[in-house]
Amino acid sequence: QVQLVESGGGLVQPGGSLRLSCAASEFTLDYYAIGWFRQAPGKEREGVSCISSSVGITYYADSVKGRFTISRDNAKNTVYLQMNSVKPEDTAVYYCAAAVVPVQIMCVKNSAVRYWGQGTQVTVSS
Repeated sequence: QVQLVESGGGLVQPGGSLRLSCAASEFTLDYYAIGWFRQAPGKEREGVSCISSSVGITYYADSVKGRFTISRDNAKNTVYLQMNSVKPEDTAVYYCAAAVVPVQIMCVKNSAVRYWGQGTQVTVSS
């Protein structure tokens, strides 16, 4: 079965760093745009960052620009989200996702996602 598995979530202090990983099975990531979405309690799921399938074009939500970095390693079939200078408002369940649309569409349109991971909790608290 097609599967996206997130890892790396946990508890981190404000200002700290965390790296999330998304590993794919049964398909290769190089044919898909891959993104990270997050959902906090009582809020809508929102796109955080997405990266294209080929040349590495990226998209970042305004709330994370300059703090988060998305990258992909197609040889390892894995996508990463490096989270630096984290804030309490970054607390959410983070989901990895795959789509076949451009990243600027994918990251602002949840319905464009073809596959979702199960999510990993990130909690930013002192």
